[in-house]
Amino acid sequence: MNKRAIICLLIFLFPLLVKAQVEYKFHSHNDYLQPVPFWTAYANDAASIEVDVILQEGKLMVAHEKATIEAAKTLESLYLVPIRQAKELGIGEPAFQLLIDIKTEAYATMDVLEDKLEEYTDVLAVPGKQGGVQVVISGNRPRLEDYDDYAPYILFDYQSLDFPSNLPWHRIALVSLPFQRFSVWNGKGRLVQAEKQKLEELIEKAHAVDRSIRFWGAPDSKTAWKAFADMGIDFINTDRPFEASQYLNSLNSNVVSSQHRHEIYHPKFKVDGVAVPVTQIILMIGDGNGLAHISAGMYAHGNQLNLTQLKHIGLVKTQSADDFTTDSAAGATALATGKKANNRAIGFSTEGTALSNLPELLKNYSFTTGIVTTDHVTGATPASFYAHREDRGMVEGIAEDLSKSPLNLFIGGGKNDFLVKGRDLIAPLDAAGFTIVKSLDELDGNNIKKAGYFASNQGLPTVMKGREGFLKSATTRSLAFLSKKAQPFFLMIESAMIDSGGHWNDAKTVVEEEIDFDEAVGEVIAYADDHAGTLVLITADHETGGVTLPQGNVGKEEIELDFDTKDHTGIMVPLFAYGAHADEFIGVYENTEIFEKIMRLVEQYHKR
Repeated sequence: MNKRAIICLLIFLFPLLVKAQVEYKFHSHNDYLQPVPFWTAYANDAASIEVDVILQEGKLMVAHEKATIEAAKTLESLYLVPIRQAKELGIGEPAFQLLIDIKTEAYATMDVLEDKLEEYTDVLAVPGKQGGVQVVISGNRPRLEDYDDYAPYILFDYQSLDFPSNLPWHRIALVSLPFQRFSVWNGKGRLVQAEKQKLEELIEKAHAVDRSIRFWGAPDSKTAWKAFADMGIDFINTDRPFEASQYLNSLNSNVVSSQHRHEIYHPKFKVDGVAVPVTQIILMIGDGNGLAHISAGMYAHGNQLNLTQLKHIGLVKTQSADDFTTDSAAGATALATGKKANNRAIGFSTEGTALSNLPELLKNYSFTTGIVTTDHVTGATPASFYAHREDRGMVEGIAEDLSKSPLNLFIGGGKNDFLVKGRDLIAPLDAAGFTIVKSLDELDGNNIKKAGYFASNQGLPTVMKGREGFLKSATTRSLAFLSKKAQPFFLMIESAMIDSGGHWNDAKTVVEEEIDFDEAVGEVIAYADDHAGTLVLITADHETGGVTLPQGNVGKEEIELDFDTKDHTGIMVPLFAYGAHADEFIGVYENTEIFEKIMRLVEQYHKR
């Protein structure tokens, strides 16, 4: 096949290979009741805006009934004038559906309405002109046979299930039906299947004649909006235009699946929770990894992960010394030192002194130690296992501290952090005995006592942008490197970008980073089965994003994520333990207790 043919084929196939971005449209029901009529709906890209109109003393008043009429609130003042203002000011291009629900006698009201609309044809969707606001009449309407008596830019809705052959479809814009005639659903839980099927039949019937459909009096919640979007309702009814816009616009990005797959490793459980001497300790930290993140990865990965095979589970409180919600620096410092620290502090106490960390303490028990991260080596989590700085932003100082640490291995990104302000901070690493390797393969060398590997000059990319497989490979090579030392060892492994996905409110990143982390988890569990005396601890420094999973489809391996914040939260995070003494990590406890439990086991089986 020649080059031209290949290009043509790719152009043809591309739309089939890329997931379609569906446009979800909403109808701002009784929009005039909003605190800011028109503008709220318009600013949130409402596809349809509804206004009730009452003819009184020759004026088109906006109200649901005469008792609520206010003199200043007319169709012109609340809608027609603002529409023209939006166009003149260049605030978007008004091109929505204005649904005018007539509450008074149809013919008299229509006469006044048509005269008023004629003054605003510059902003209306007039035949032969591109763009403009489409006027649709609802409520009290003229007889069908009289529709053609009105200006051609005035259309009507149709409110019946019967479609006789003489319907003037050229004057009918959409089908409008009362939701509660077909369903008693309140928008919570799920639609009864029979009711759902009936609604889908109505939608299909309207679409068969090339008309949009809306249901009034419908439930107004996220669950309902999602269900109606999935069913293909053209105008989703809402009294909450801001919330509906935010939610519907996020659906394409928040409903995700994954094409990445790895085999699930099934643990042997031979020494799981057994009181045998602990000789290898592997602490895996999913930065920002809450229970919802784990659940999302699980559902997107065939409803199982390596992580979910484990039996010993605890819940960890994550508060820092000075705040309810920790950052990674204080969270990791608690894990590394057993002491609560202020946010932003790296291995630094609230009294302003350095805190001894696990690698420093374990050296006294003849442990070799290492850190692996998908972050910069100077990132807050890995740095907490070797550095002592008052603030995580002191990158130069943190880099200086690495050469002073007893670590035998470090792997991560951010080589340029060690080449700052004309100073070469890699030379001190060489002087401290580190061999800076150029690839993970070089870790197989037998004569390397201490090794460092910078996987990138800056930060590493996400899994979706090319990092796939790195954490698994770094994990297996690190375990092999430390195992060759014929000494007990401690290894910290961090998956850093689950946290990034939470901060970005990026559902796809959360799921893909979770699955990537789990692949490394499988390698560690398999290692523990082959090396008795290994204790595996898998936890998080905190939760990020306030993630919830409102809906999903297990069969399709599809999951919807919703985010409450772009920051960390104070919710407890899970801890999964496997191997020697794993049973000692169940329960609910402070993050500092992880350190304390580790040190008790070390002191029990190893002499200084």
